[in-house]
Amino acid sequence: MIKFFNSLSRTKEEVPFHEGKVIKMYSCGPTVYYYPHIGNFRAYLFMDNIRRVLKYNGFTLDGVMNITDVGHLTSDADEGEDKMLVASQREHKSPWEIAKFYTDVFMKDAKLLNIDLPEHVVPATSVINEMICFVDHLMDKGYAYETSKGIYFDIAKFPEYGRLSGMDINEKLAGARIDVDEEKHSPYDFVLWVKAPKEHIMQWQSPWGMGYPGWHIECSVIGDKFLGETIDIHTGGVDHKPVHHENEIAQSNCYYDHQVVKMWMHLEFLQVDGGKMSKSLGNLYTLADLKERGYEPEVFRFFYFMAHYSKQQNFTFDALDMAKSTIKNLKSMAKDHKAGSAKVDTSKYEREFLESINDDLNMPRAIATTLKMLKEEKSQDVYGALMKFNQVLGLNFDENETEEVSPEVKDLCEKRWQAKKDRDFALADSLRNEISNLGYEVKDTREGYQILKK
Repeated sequence: MIKFFNSLSRTKEEVPFHEGKVIKMYSCGPTVYYYPHIGNFRAYLFMDNIRRVLKYNGFTLDGVMNITDVGHLTSDADEGEDKMLVASQREHKSPWEIAKFYTDVFMKDAKLLNIDLPEHVVPATSVINEMICFVDHLMDKGYAYETSKGIYFDIAKFPEYGRLSGMDINEKLAGARIDVDEEKHSPYDFVLWVKAPKEHIMQWQSPWGMGYPGWHIECSVIGDKFLGETIDIHTGGVDHKPVHHENEIAQSNCYYDHQVVKMWMHLEFLQVDGGKMSKSLGNLYTLADLKERGYEPEVFRFFYFMAHYSKQQNFTFDALDMAKSTIKNLKSMAKDHKAGSAKVDTSKYEREFLESINDDLNMPRAIATTLKMLKEEKSQDVYGALMKFNQVLGLNFDENETEEVSPEVKDLCEKRWQAKKDRDFALADSLRNEISNLGYEVKDTREGYQILKK
């Protein structure tokens, strides 16, 4: 039985699913206006982790992720400029060029991290007509109203507003000052469709004139189009809970007159050196930044497994070094087991691994089980179990076997081995350093030695 923590009920619950063990899952995707950083990618590794665990348990995924290429204002509420327009002005390119460039960057980085992307990846601009119809339907049902600035959702019509985040909307309203927009029924009513000024770059024809969608509407519409009126799991960051996801729940549930999403799952923030990430502090690291410092994307992938998704994770380069060292040891032990001949019963490890991942994605415990198993006698049974676990871990254990070692490195390794046999340890150490400078390390075994790419 798989149990995940449902943010809506605040309890661990058995994972819901559709007929035929199909799970319909929606994940909030990137706003493609700038380079994605490692904090962003913790969210997509979280999504990947859920997908892989569900598949490991025999479920079929019907997943969706949006690409926000319009409507996301610089504030998550209805304030500021559209982030796509800010990027357009910054780089002197059209919003469409900006979206294409940063979508490509995101997809490339996701591939480097071996992220299992959803079956449907959908740009917001591809469903404009569907958004207009969705908003129009909410107006017909009396949940939305028109002002001179756009179409707004009336949160007073949805008494459950605030349930996800634990916000008491009545208390907030009682203490609220008069909003600058006196046309709004409540300061917390949110925009569904914005009436655009003539100079606005991105706008479409609608029943309310030229305009563009608010940010929150796209997830409801894309989820509706590709998954229907019942979604099993919806993922996102904790920052989405108080505004974006509250708004999404309100508009979706009112559209269908029932609860659309059964289980909400939220990821905590990634900190850097114990504090927030920000451009001003210069700690918004990208995968390319880590690569320049000698860390492959796989190292950051493994770093994600070192903390539970519901806890804030602190990024430091010391922690990244630990992840890098552990991966290297994992791969070395995997190779030893692949050539091993002992017989090992791995059932207890497989059972513990399954229990860990099915207990709300307890990946630190799953990793501990994996490392414990690898300390067994060298056995192909262990290697087979590890490859099974790797359906969840998503690491590349065979990369060193597919890479041809140069004759120069092979020759140095042979000379070092002979030096060790001759007990010329000073020469052996010198040759090891030469091998290391060429990007390899040599590991002594009972049978001889192994050459590993660093």
